[in-house]
Amino acid sequence: MPSLSIEVRAARFADLDARTFHDLLRLRIDVFVVEQRCPYPELDGRDVEPGTRHLWLEHDGVPLAYLRILADPDGVARIGRVVVAPEARGGGHAGRLMAAALAEVGDRPCVLEAQSHLVDFYARHGFTVSGPEYVEDGIPHTPMRRESIDG
Repeated sequence: MPSLSIEVRAARFADLDARTFHDLLRLRIDVFVVEQRCPYPELDGRDVEPGTRHLWLEHDGVPLAYLRILADPDGVARIGRVVVAPEARGGGHAGRLMAAALAEVGDRPCVLEAQSHLVDFYARHGFTVSGPEYVEDGIPHTPMRRESIDG
């Protein structure tokens, strides 16, 4: 699948049509709940917050990768729900999506809760470990932070 035909999309919840939101949720549920066997409330209420941005890569109308950026109350951006469809893995899509997300975040500090096996991936995007590893839904996670560009 040529990367030229893969588009980066970004929207607030209010700007998403029902079909797009359905397809984004399906990708998240297919990977996080089904593939990773983590039955948890995927719909946590944060998708609809006014400060939330949804970013995804799309090929012929089908989402290949997704993440969301939350606006935490302390002004820090929080990246989460980073996912790539199984058939699209290994194509650099997560890196491209992270670059788009960090451009969106700008110079604000940013945090995320990385699955621990992906710490090196996030480190390549400027994140550093900010706390001890913990287990959530049977999967080791590591909190990470990227400071503001100003310091």
